[in-house]
Amino acid sequence: MFPLAQKPLHRRVSTLALLFLAAGLPGALLAGEVVGEVDTVFKFIGPDHKIVVEAYDDPGVRGVTCYVSRARTGGIKGGLGLAEDKSEASIACRQTGPIAFPKPVPKQEEMYSERISLVFKKLRVVRMVDAPRNTLVYLTYSDRVIEGSPQNSVTAVPVDRNTVIPLRK
Repeated sequence: MFPLAQKPLHRRVSTLALLFLAAGLPGALLAGEVVGEVDTVFKFIGPDHKIVVEAYDDPGVRGVTCYVSRARTGGIKGGLGLAEDKSEASIACRQTGPIAFPKPVPKQEEMYSERISLVFKKLRVVRMVDAPRNTLVYLTYSDRVIEGSPQNSVTAVPVDRNTVIPLRK
């Protein structure tokens, strides 16, 4: 039998809630730092709609920070965390210090993801290595369980030719 079914109802609900929250944990491990925000639509009840700019340090590459701007839905649903944010986002990654690689990086890796709807939609940031040009390429897009969005944004950070990007085999 399933161990979850044997627990009392309040324990099952707590366990399910914990599992549900853990599904969003990878994005929570790499939390963005809010750089700023601007209101776009005034709402009488609940927070205003806004555009938020967040900074994310690349966890696999020291000295690179990505700035992601995206819409946040306000109102009652937004205030309760039930609103679905728009799929549009923009990204700009820059060298913010000496670039160093603590360990080899894969040719392509998701560096960040965050839930932008209650269950089905995520905003993702993927790092790709353009080895012939010694450049790190960052792509942001959103996806859904059933259908993703073609809305995307890309940026690149050239790495000094004296610093070889170590690729994971």
